[in-house]
Amino acid sequence: MKNSGQFDLFSDEEAASSVEKAAGAPEYSAHRPLAARMRPRSLDEIIGQEHLLRKDALLPRLIRTNRFGSLLFYGPPGTGKTTLAEVIANETGGRFVRVNAVQSNVAELRQILETARRRPETGTILFIDELHRFNKAQQDLLLPDVEEGAVRLIGATTHNPGFYVNPPLLSRSHLFRLDPLSAGDVVTILRRAMEDGERGLGGRECRAAEGVLAGLAGLCDGDLRRALNALEVLVMSLPEGGELEPAHIETFARERRIRYDADEDEHYDTISAFIKSMRGGDPDAALYWLAKMLAGGEDPRFIARRLVIFASEDVGMADSGALPLATAAHHACDFVGQPECELNLAHATVYMATAPKSNRAYEGLLAAKKALSEHPVQPVPQHLRDKGGQASRRMVHGKGYRYSHDYPEAVSGQDYMEAPLDLYRPGEAGEEKLIAERLKRWKRLKSGLADSAPE
Repeated sequence: MKNSGQFDLFSDEEAASSVEKAAGAPEYSAHRPLAARMRPRSLDEIIGQEHLLRKDALLPRLIRTNRFGSLLFYGPPGTGKTTLAEVIANETGGRFVRVNAVQSNVAELRQILETARRRPETGTILFIDELHRFNKAQQDLLLPDVEEGAVRLIGATTHNPGFYVNPPLLSRSHLFRLDPLSAGDVVTILRRAMEDGERGLGGRECRAAEGVLAGLAGLCDGDLRRALNALEVLVMSLPEGGELEPAHIETFARERRIRYDADEDEHYDTISAFIKSMRGGDPDAALYWLAKMLAGGEDPRFIARRLVIFASEDVGMADSGALPLATAAHHACDFVGQPECELNLAHATVYMATAPKSNRAYEGLLAAKKALSEHPVQPVPQHLRDKGGQASRRMVHGKGYRYSHDYPEAVSGQDYMEAPLDLYRPGEAGEEKLIAERLKRWKRLKSGLADSAPE
């Protein structure tokens, strides 16, 4: 397929022939990767993404009637975003211009859009791969032509469009989320690739049991491109007519790399699952997500920082030992380093997951902030003010203060706000149950001392 810049170097006739070749059946060079050769050419050839492509779904209707506007495809690598764009070009027969946002620039984009405006009869489909790589100015440049229909944009991104696509462009597009393919769908496609003599590996006449292909599919985390590329490497390493065996898959498994973007969606989704697993009291799930982050190259100090936050936000006063343990785990990440500090993280993770939970301290802080924002700020009572310095003594700051240690259980009966508020409400979990009982007892003591004269 010729890149977008090449279209404008030809005359209209030459450009038309180039586009026809780009949107029509490709030439299947043996030097192209198997994943590219096996790319579906029509909707009927696509396997998977049933939530988008079943017969009564919106997307197939839009494609078959050629009545779609701009589309955004969002999902992990190897789920079929580029495939859908090329299938749309084949199904509709429009002029298909493909741009990779990593390699493109504003000048090229202006040229493409200008050509599309001059040739409205061709119905230009502009496919931008890795759309999230375009900055705000580049995305804004697309808006007038998208809005006027000079081009129909198809954007593909592995990043959450809510964070990486400008809201005006997002609002003018249909958004479709693609999911990782199921292991069964991947096996079906791998089998098709092994048997296809024109585009696939059928010419080598190699064999593979269903269980072997299932094992390979399971290692690829729903990434079809990765599965096909792995199959090609494994089959090409066999003699013609050979058989792919479990031992070959084991070799691939030892070199496996899990899909994990340390600063993108996988990062946020996995740390979210980690925290919610600990909050829900599931140490097994928490350890699994911890292991995934570590295997994906996550900074252990980031995980440790989240453990420190969790210790106060979610465990809180139910087990005050959680915070020093989490802080120690954070220190260990610097002091011990990897890989040994992973043991400290596992220790802290299991502790947090199995500890009694209370967010009452956190809720108390939120209630205090709300009181500050919704009501006048209370002055510090006279008896609590600092009496250091000559001016403070003249204003009799601190007069009437009762020294708490002079009273049983350090309860003097004084108030510490002009208008007392009920902000911290201890729960019944762990140590907090004892705290609740203590505060009730202190409240009774305070009530009995409130009217006594100050010491």
